[in-house]
Amino acid sequence: MKKQYRHIFFDLDRTLWDFDKNSHETLHEIFTDKKLYELGFSFEAFYKVYHEINAHYWENYCLGNLDKETLRYIRFYDTLTRFGIDNKEQAISIGNDYVNHSPRKTGLLPAAIETLTYLKEKYTLHIITNGFEEVQHIKMHSSGIAHFFEHIITSERAGHKKPTPEIFRFSLKLAGAKRKESIMIGDHLEIDCVGARQTGIDSVFFNPGKVPHGEKITYEIASLEELKGFL
Repeated sequence: MKKQYRHIFFDLDRTLWDFDKNSHETLHEIFTDKKLYELGFSFEAFYKVYHEINAHYWENYCLGNLDKETLRYIRFYDTLTRFGIDNKEQAISIGNDYVNHSPRKTGLLPAAIETLTYLKEKYTLHIITNGFEEVQHIKMHSSGIAHFFEHIITSERAGHKKPTPEIFRFSLKLAGAKRKESIMIGDHLEIDCVGARQTGIDSVFFNPGKVPHGEKITYEIASLEELKGFL
């Protein structure tokens, strides 16, 4: 028997907003504007190192081991030091430019608008994100998807980060939603899907890369369009 949901909670980055494309474009612009190529390394090399370092620090931020202000610059500071550049001021400048320009990029994942339009007619939609409060709102307005959502819940607003049960409970209470009537959709297996499951909420693992795993997930999709098949 098909389960009747009333509330759908979406992650934002890499689920709806094309984080990788938008981040890549922004970093390339910064690399060019600041003439970082004059320091003796290519953008491709810079981006590869940054991508690795950022993933490490973002994981620590989500675990509560790093504050927002430190995250903003240290990921760039460590990237530059990999290339022999020890310049904290430059790292801070790059970090500020990135946070100011990246959220204004408008790239969305394929079929995001069409899928949200379809779902909006049947469900109440919300966002739960670990992204920065001010940044996530800009992303959603710039990309034209803010109007689809009743509530935009950031970890800063909730006082807790995914995958802790507290942020999911906060979101349910704010939305006036019951666990059994709710479902969480996200691209991060542990943070979005396992976190939701541990709070008693069904989940959809958005897995476009079809990465193998052993977790018990309610649904799994490789494209957003697949949501129409069961929602």
